[in-house]
Amino acid sequence: MTHPTDAVPGEPTPSRLPGQGGAFIARTASTGIAGGSAGPAAPAARSAAPAARAAAPALPAVSVVMPVLNEERHLADAVAHVLQQDYPAAVEVVLAVGPSRDRTLEVARGLAAADHRVCVVENPSGQTPAALNAAIAVSHYPVVARVDGHALLPPAYLRIAAETLAATGADNVGGIMAAEGVTPFEQAVARAMTSKVGVGAARFHTGGEAGPAESVYLGVFRRAAIDRVGGYDEGFLRAQDWEMNHRIRASGGTVWFQPRMRVSYRPRAGLRGLGSQYYHYGRWRRVVARQHRGTINPRYLAPPAAVIAIAVGLAVGVAGLIGALAGLWPPLAWLCLGFAVPGAYLCGVLAAAAATARGLRPRAVMWLPAVIGAMHVCWGGGFLTSPRGLVPRPGGRSPLRQGPVDHGSVGPGPVGQNPLGQKPLSRGRGAPPDA
Repeated sequence: MTHPTDAVPGEPTPSRLPGQGGAFIARTASTGIAGGSAGPAAPAARSAAPAARAAAPALPAVSVVMPVLNEERHLADAVAHVLQQDYPAAVEVVLAVGPSRDRTLEVARGLAAADHRVCVVENPSGQTPAALNAAIAVSHYPVVARVDGHALLPPAYLRIAAETLAATGADNVGGIMAAEGVTPFEQAVARAMTSKVGVGAARFHTGGEAGPAESVYLGVFRRAAIDRVGGYDEGFLRAQDWEMNHRIRASGGTVWFQPRMRVSYRPRAGLRGLGSQYYHYGRWRRVVARQHRGTINPRYLAPPAAVIAIAVGLAVGVAGLIGALAGLWPPLAWLCLGFAVPGAYLCGVLAAAAATARGLRPRAVMWLPAVIGAMHVCWGGGFLTSPRGLVPRPGGRSPLRQGPVDHGSVGPGPVGQNPLGQKPLSRGRGAPPDA
C-alpha cells in the first residue's frame, strides 16, 4: 500500500518513498549526499550550485515513534531533542505510553497539548514491541524513526539518517549506541559495552566503517519495509530490534550501519541490574535462534560455552577436593585440576580488563573485571536456560501482520482512528501533522 506524505502547510513537501527495495531519488553531487567533491568547486560549478540545490528533491517527512514507560524525568528533554532537529521536512512524534508508576502520562499529555507535532497513544501492556506497533499504526510519514524515551538525539541525527537512506537504498539505517557513564561503575560498564571483549564485534557497540549490518541501534526505517515484514513481533519482549531486522534482511532488504549516527546511552547503575539485563539478553537471543535458524555464529556461542566450561571445571575441582578430604588422595587428586578452568577464565578477564582500562579512573578500573565477567556469565546463563515456552504464541503475531495499515484513514483531531482501532489519546493545539 502506498502511504501519503501528509505534507504540512508551510513546510517542505517530503518526497515519497517507493516500495520494496526502492531508494530515494538520488541527490546531486553538489549536495554532498551522493559522491561529494574532491576539492574546491570551479567558478562554473559554484555558480550552478544554487540552482542545483533548488532542484534537489526535499528530504521525506519523518514520524518519530517512542515507547515510553516511567520516563517522567527524561521525556521532555528527549522530545525537545527530536523537535529541535536540524531537519528541513516535517517531523511528528508519537508517544506510546505504558502504565507508568510516575507522572509520565501527564508529562506526555502536556507535551502534546503544547505542540501539534506531538501525539499520545495508549500501550496498555507496557511492552516495547506493542508500544512501537501502536505508535507506528497512528503515524503518518514515509520514514519511521525509533527513539527511546530517554534518548537525546544529536541535532543532525534525522538528516544523516534520511541522507543515508537516500544514498544507500537501505530499508533501515542506524548508528552507535554510545554508552557513557557518570559513576565509576557506569564508566566501567560503558567501557565494557564499547569493547570487543565485552560485547563482541557488533559495530553498533564498538564502532567501525559504514556498511551493511545484521542490526543497528534504534533504527530509521522506510515505512514500506515495516509494512512488508508486518512490524515488530510482539512475542519478542526483548531482542525485537534484531528479530525485525533479520526479517527485513530475509525479505531482500538492507540494514545499514552509519557510524555518524551516535546516540548517548546511560548504562545500568549497579551490578545486579547489569546482570539481569544481560541475563534477559541471552534468554531472548536464544529465542531468536530458535525462530530463525542459522542466525547463531561463534560470537554468540562463546559466553554459553564459557559458562559450561566454568561449571564443569568447578564441579570436577570440588569432586577432587571432596575426595581428598575423604581420604581418597591421591587417586582423585587430579580432579582438583578442574579448578584450572575457572582460574584460566579469571586470568583472561583480568588481562582483558587491563588491556581496555586505559583512561579510566582507578575506581572504574577496579569495577571493570567484575563488569566483564557479569556480562559474559549472565548472558551465557540466560542463553543456556532460555525455555522453549518463552514466546507464548508461535511467531508472537503482531497487529501489523494483519496487513499494511491505511495511514491515510487516520482522521484529523484527537479522535482519529485507524483500522486497528488505535486512537491517539492526545493531539496538540493547532492542525495535526496531516491537516
